[in-house]
Amino acid sequence: MRKPVGALLTLASATLALGLAASSASASTIRATWTVSPGGSTTGAAGTTKVTDVTAGLTVTCTSSSFTSSFKTGSGLSGTGLGTITSLNFKNCMVDGITLSLSSGPVTYSVNGASYASGVTHGTISKIHFTVSSSECSAVIDGTGATAHNGKVKITYTNSTGVLKILTKGSTLHVYKVNGCLGAISNGDAGNISAAFKVTPKQKITSP
Repeated sequence: MRKPVGALLTLASATLALGLAASSASASTIRATWTVSPGGSTTGAAGTTKVTDVTAGLTVTCTSSSFTSSFKTGSGLSGTGLGTITSLNFKNCMVDGITLSLSSGPVTYSVNGASYASGVTHGTISKIHFTVSSSECSAVIDGTGATAHNGKVKITYTNSTGVLKILTKGSTLHVYKVNGCLGAISNGDAGNISAAFKVTPKQKITSP
């Protein structure tokens, strides 16, 4: 039985409306923009900082860590590369009574925004790569390989406190180029970082 022309037109209109709504939502997601102020050169300072080999259950604990960075400024910014960390330093790091050195050298870690609500940005720090070494052990911390420079951790940044927190869940860090270490850690072990950095000057990051 044929459907009346009016019914077919109604169905076509509804389908078109749904399609436009979906396209609009998709475009909205793609065009999501960010605003950062004041931007510019910043520093971050954290107290106790932990780097953990999750697979081995081994944690390197540092009394403090710090970074230098630069944030973009203005509105209409992409969430990718809202800021760039240009140096990362760890101080007084130990594991099981053994002193370790954690070194990143010059870096260009990317600070990225993914979502925003109630003054808190959820995002990532990407392009992570650094080394761990002692007289008995050395290793590289990275993402998919020892020289990939694509390690990633999830973060939150809270406008009211100016604190950038590295979350332990969602990390893509792994251990590579293990040398020595008495079998305590192995190539391919999963890892994470735990730290909360006070950013100075405090940044205000919002979206849209």
